[in-house]
Amino acid sequence: MVPNESTLKKEFSKRDVQRMRNLITGKSGDRTQVQAGWEKQTQDHKEGDVWEEDGKKWTIKNGIKQSITKLDKLKHLAVLPISCPCCSKPMKVDDLNKKMFSIHQMCFDCVVKMEDKLKAEGKFEDYQKNILNSNKNASLEDFERALDSWLEEKDTFVSEQGDIESWSGGDKQAIHEELKKRIQEWKKQDIY
Repeated sequence: MVPNESTLKKEFSKRDVQRMRNLITGKSGDRTQVQAGWEKQTQDHKEGDVWEEDGKKWTIKNGIKQSITKLDKLKHLAVLPISCPCCSKPMKVDDLNKKMFSIHQMCFDCVVKMEDKLKAEGKFEDYQKNILNSNKNASLEDFERALDSWLEEKDTFVSEQGDIESWSGGDKQAIHEELKKRIQEWKKQDIY
Protein backbone atom coordinates (compact mmCIF):
# COMPACT_ATOMS: atom_id res chain seq x y z
CA MET A 1 0.00 0.00 0.00
CA VAL A 2 1.27 3.42 -0.96
CA PRO A 3 0.74 6.08 1.68
CA ASN A 4 -1.36 8.97 0.48
CA GLU A 5 -1.77 12.37 2.03
CA SER A 6 -4.68 11.32 4.21
CA THR A 7 -2.72 8.53 5.91
CA LEU A 8 -1.02 9.35 9.21
CA LYS A 9 2.73 9.04 9.22
CA LYS A 10 2.86 8.68 13.01
CA GLU A 11 0.94 6.58 15.46
CA PHE A 12 -0.66 8.24 18.47
CA SER A 13 0.44 6.97 21.87
CA LYS A 14 -2.05 6.08 24.59
CA ARG A 15 -1.06 9.29 26.36
CA ASP A 16 -1.88 11.41 23.28
CA VAL A 17 -5.27 9.70 22.88
CA GLN A 18 -6.11 10.20 26.55
CA ARG A 19 -5.09 13.88 26.32
CA MET A 20 -7.43 14.37 23.33
CA ARG A 21 -10.27 12.64 25.19
CA ASN A 22 -9.70 14.95 28.18
CA LEU A 23 -9.76 18.03 25.94
CA ILE A 24 -12.96 16.95 24.15
CA THR A 25 -14.78 16.12 27.40
CA GLY A 26 -13.72 19.43 29.02
CA LYS A 27 -11.34 17.85 31.51
CA SER A 28 -8.24 19.68 30.29
CA GLY A 29 -6.61 19.67 33.72
CA ASP A 30 -6.76 15.88 34.23
CA ARG A 31 -3.57 13.85 34.13
CA THR A 32 -2.71 11.51 31.29
CA GLN A 33 -0.01 9.56 33.08
CA VAL A 34 1.04 8.64 36.59
CA GLN A 35 4.37 9.78 37.98
CA ALA A 36 6.19 8.75 41.12
CA GLY A 37 8.47 11.05 43.06
CA TRP A 38 8.57 13.42 46.00
CA GLU A 39 7.17 16.84 46.57
CA LYS A 40 8.67 19.55 48.72
CA GLN A 41 6.54 20.30 51.76
CA THR A 42 5.19 23.80 51.50
CA GLN A 43 3.62 25.94 54.15
CA ASP A 44 0.84 28.35 53.40
CA HIS A 45 1.60 31.85 54.68
CA LYS A 46 -0.83 34.72 55.07
CA GLU A 47 -0.46 38.47 54.71
CA GLY A 48 1.96 39.82 57.34
CA ASP A 49 3.42 36.43 58.36
CA VAL A 50 7.18 36.40 59.00
CA TRP A 51 9.16 33.18 58.60
CA GLU A 52 12.71 31.98 58.02
CA GLU A 53 13.65 29.84 55.04
CA ASP A 54 17.18 28.90 53.94
CA GLY A 55 18.71 31.34 56.44
CA LYS A 56 16.67 34.33 55.18
CA LYS A 57 13.66 36.05 56.70
CA TRP A 58 10.57 36.43 54.52
CA THR A 59 7.18 38.11 54.77
CA ILE A 60 4.12 38.67 52.61
CA LYS A 61 3.22 42.29 51.84
CA ASN A 62 0.32 43.16 49.54
CA GLY A 63 0.15 39.52 48.43
CA ILE A 64 3.81 39.42 47.36
CA LYS A 65 6.52 37.32 49.05
CA GLN A 66 9.39 39.65 50.03
CA SER A 67 12.66 39.17 51.86
CA ILE A 68 13.29 41.14 55.04
CA THR A 69 16.66 42.90 55.16
CA LYS A 70 18.48 44.89 57.80
CA LEU A 71 17.82 48.08 55.85
CA ASP A 72 14.01 47.81 55.70
CA LYS A 73 13.54 50.24 58.61
CA LEU A 74 15.88 52.72 56.95
CA LYS A 75 14.01 52.37 53.64
CA HIS A 76 10.77 53.11 55.46
CA LEU A 77 12.22 56.38 56.79
CA ALA A 78 13.78 57.44 53.49
CA VAL A 79 10.95 56.69 51.06
CA LEU A 80 7.92 58.98 51.02
CA PRO A 81 4.60 57.17 50.86
CA ILE A 82 2.05 58.06 48.19
CA SER A 83 -0.36 59.40 50.80
CA CYS A 84 0.09 60.76 54.32
CA PRO A 85 -0.50 58.07 56.99
CA CYS A 86 -2.21 60.68 59.18
CA CYS A 87 -4.64 62.47 56.84
CA SER A 88 -4.59 60.12 53.79
CA LYS A 89 -4.10 63.04 51.39
CA PRO A 90 -1.55 62.65 48.56
CA MET A 91 1.98 63.67 49.57
CA LYS A 92 3.89 65.86 47.13
CA VAL A 93 7.57 65.03 46.80
CA ASP A 94 9.04 68.31 48.05
CA ASP A 95 11.60 69.35 50.65
CA LEU A 96 9.03 70.21 53.33
CA ASN A 97 7.24 66.85 53.15
CA LYS A 98 10.54 64.93 53.00
CA LYS A 99 11.87 66.67 56.10
CA MET A 100 8.66 66.42 58.15
CA PHE A 101 8.03 62.80 57.18
CA SER A 102 11.52 61.76 58.28
CA ILE A 103 10.98 63.43 61.67
CA HIS A 104 7.25 63.01 62.42
CA GLN A 105 6.03 60.33 59.95
CA MET A 106 3.38 62.70 58.57
CA CYS A 107 3.07 65.40 55.91
CA PHE A 108 3.99 69.05 56.44
CA ASP A 109 0.33 70.14 56.68
CA CYS A 110 -0.35 67.61 59.46
CA VAL A 111 2.75 68.79 61.36
CA VAL A 112 1.53 72.41 61.14
CA LYS A 113 -1.90 71.37 62.44
CA MET A 114 -0.32 69.34 65.27
CA GLU A 115 1.92 72.26 66.30
CA ASP A 116 -1.04 74.67 66.21
CA LYS A 117 -2.96 72.31 68.48
CA LEU A 118 0.02 72.14 70.87
CA LYS A 119 0.22 75.96 70.93
CA ALA A 120 -3.50 76.19 71.73
CA GLU A 121 -3.07 73.69 74.59
CA GLY A 122 0.05 75.48 75.90
CA LYS A 123 2.33 72.46 75.34
CA PHE A 124 4.36 73.83 72.42
CA GLU A 125 7.34 75.04 74.48
CA ASP A 126 7.87 71.56 76.00
CA TYR A 127 7.59 70.04 72.53
CA GLN A 128 10.13 72.52 71.17
CA LYS A 129 12.52 71.88 74.09
CA ASN A 130 12.34 68.12 73.51
CA ILE A 131 13.17 68.48 69.81
CA LEU A 132 16.08 70.86 70.38
CA ASN A 133 17.52 68.82 73.24
CA SER A 134 17.22 65.54 71.33
CA ASN A 135 19.07 67.14 68.38
CA LYS A 136 21.78 68.37 70.77
CA ASN A 137 22.11 64.94 72.38
CA ALA A 138 22.33 63.21 68.98
CA SER A 139 25.16 65.57 67.95
CA LEU A 140 26.97 64.94 71.24
CA GLU A 141 26.66 61.17 70.73
CA ASP A 142 28.18 61.54 67.25
CA PHE A 143 31.02 63.55 68.75
CA GLU A 144 31.50 60.91 71.45
CA ARG A 145 31.81 58.13 68.85
CA ALA A 146 34.35 60.21 66.90
CA LEU A 147 36.28 60.77 70.13
CA ASP A 148 36.37 57.01 70.83
CA SER A 149 37.69 56.28 67.34
CA TRP A 150 40.32 59.03 67.76
CA LEU A 151 41.56 57.32 70.93
CA GLU A 152 42.07 54.04 69.04
CA GLU A 153 43.97 55.65 66.14
CA LYS A 154 47.72 55.20 65.81
CA ASP A 155 49.99 58.18 66.43
CA THR A 156 52.69 57.06 64.00
CA PHE A 157 52.65 57.63 60.25
CA VAL A 158 54.97 56.70 57.40
CA SER A 159 56.09 59.71 55.36
CA GLU A 160 56.62 59.78 51.58
CA GLN A 161 60.33 59.15 52.12
CA GLY A 162 59.61 56.04 54.20
CA ASP A 163 60.45 57.61 57.57
CA ILE A 164 58.26 56.75 60.56
CA GLU A 165 56.99 59.92 62.20
CA SER A 166 55.40 60.13 65.63
CA TRP A 167 52.66 62.74 65.92
CA SER A 168 51.84 62.24 69.56
CA GLY A 169 51.29 65.33 71.58
CA GLY A 170 50.01 65.17 75.12
CA ASP A 171 48.30 62.38 76.99
CA LYS A 172 45.55 61.00 74.73
CA GLN A 173 43.89 59.04 77.53
CA ALA A 174 43.64 62.11 79.80
CA ILE A 175 42.24 64.26 76.97
CA HIS A 176 39.73 61.52 76.15
CA GLU A 177 38.53 61.20 79.76
CA GLU A 178 38.21 64.99 80.18
CA LEU A 179 36.16 65.36 77.00
CA LYS A 180 33.95 62.40 77.93
CA LYS A 181 33.21 64.04 81.27
CA ARG A 182 32.31 67.35 79.57
CA ILE A 183 30.07 65.58 77.06
CA GLN A 184 28.11 63.97 79.91
CA GLU A 185 27.69 67.41 81.54
CA TRP A 186 26.50 68.96 78.24
CA LYS A 187 23.95 66.17 77.78
CA LYS A 188 22.35 67.08 81.14
CA GLN A 189 22.02 70.78 80.23
CA ASP A 190 18.99 72.12 78.37
CA ILE A 191 19.81 74.46 75.48
CA TYR A 192 16.45 76.19 75.32
